[in-house]
Amino acid sequence: MDTQREEDLVRRLQQRDERAFVECVRTYQDKIYSLVFRMLGNASEAEDVAQEVFVTVFKSIDSFRGDARLSTWLYRIGVNHCKNRIKYLRRRAHRATGELDEQAEHALFHASPGGSAQHSTLGQAQARPDEALEGVQLEGIVAKAIEKLDEEHRTLLVLRDVEELSYEEIVEITGLPEGTVKSRLHRARLVLKAEIAKNTK
Repeated sequence: MDTQREEDLVRRLQQRDERAFVECVRTYQDKIYSLVFRMLGNASEAEDVAQEVFVTVFKSIDSFRGDARLSTWLYRIGVNHCKNRIKYLRRRAHRATGELDEQAEHALFHASPGGSAQHSTLGQAQARPDEALEGVQLEGIVAKAIEKLDEEHRTLLVLRDVEELSYEEIVEITGLPEGTVKSRLHRARLVLKAEIAKNTK
């Protein structure tokens, strides 16, 4: 979305224009769902949290000062909601322990919620059925390994390596200095690599 259109959308949101809210959801819902699904690893939880994000946007739009892009602000809200939900799920001992179902795997690694093709974080799908199955199994291992990271490491890894945001955007979303982002991201990658290696022996 270009800057002029974004500014107009924000202005209409602040005027409590319901059509602007619908436009905001339609424009950003795939990105927000993708973020929260990868953070939480559970489709049902992701749907709930994504809805909560947009409710928060509508209620809190007056606090948006335009010092960052609207999409960055939305990501920040999404990350905060995910952190709260992760803490809640841990307290309730409700974290998922089973393998991702086929639909969730497909949504996570191959398609956006709207159904459009999206490149796999592990490379292109293989043509041979045995190789395709191997790829899906490995992607499932990666997804479960991400779930085991602490929330800060998980956040940085998803924002940078999955959502492919710039360091500048991640700094705006997390409030961390760029050097801290880079050092903690490096640590997160090492932890993830060790977790994957442990589960692929």
